[in-house]
Order: sequence, then structure tokens, then C-alpha cells
Amino acid sequence: MFLLYEYDIFWAFLLISSAIPVLAFLISGVLSPIRKGPEKLSSYESGIEPIGDAWLQFRIRYYMFALVFVVFDVETVFLYPWAMSFDVLGASAFIEAFIFVLILILGLVYAWRKGALEWS
Repeated sequence: MFLLYEYDIFWAFLLISSAIPVLAFLISGVLSPIRKGPEKLSSYESGIEPIGDAWLQFRIRYYMFALVFVVFDVETVFLYPWAMSFDVLGASAFIEAFIFVLILILGLVYAWRKGALEWS
């Protein structure tokens, strides 16, 4: 027998957590003043008058460096639970984690040889 009332707390939490952001946007839209002018439409640069165009093109090297950082940051997130339960998992989990780290090291060596990590 499937009892729906067991999930009442879940539905209440889902409803409240969905209503709070919607209410925040609605209240801010109603209460905020609507004044459009040249100062409102200009970009803000720490109180200094903006110079030039706001559109800047960055080199792909910055994105490659950030992508390599994110990959190794996510690796840490995946390896932390494995390290916390290492004694329970056994040798097969060690071999799997070793292969995972080996693949990431091969990717790092590939990015290094391609020059993606050079900051010049």
C-alpha cells in the first residue's frame, strides 16, 4: 500500500523553497523604482567613468587554463569520498581510482605538450 502522506514534508519543503525565490522576484519588481537614464544604462566600473567599449575579447588560453583547473577540481570532489571509505572498498576500488587518476594525468600531459598551460 503506497501512502502518499509520508511525503508531505517533502512536498511542503518543495513548495516553500520554490515560492521564496518567486516571491523575492515579484516583491523586488513591485517595489523597485523604474528610472531609466544615461547613468542607469552605463556600465559601472567602481565609480570611475567607463573608458572604451565594454566588450573585450579574451584569448582562448585563459579558457583552457580554467578548464584544466575545473577538471582537476572535480577530480578532487570525486576522489574525496573514495579516500574516506578506502578501507571498506578494497583493492578493486584502488585499481579503479588509479586508472581514473592515470587518465587525468595523461590529459594533463597532453595539455602541457600542446602548450595550454603556458601563461605568456
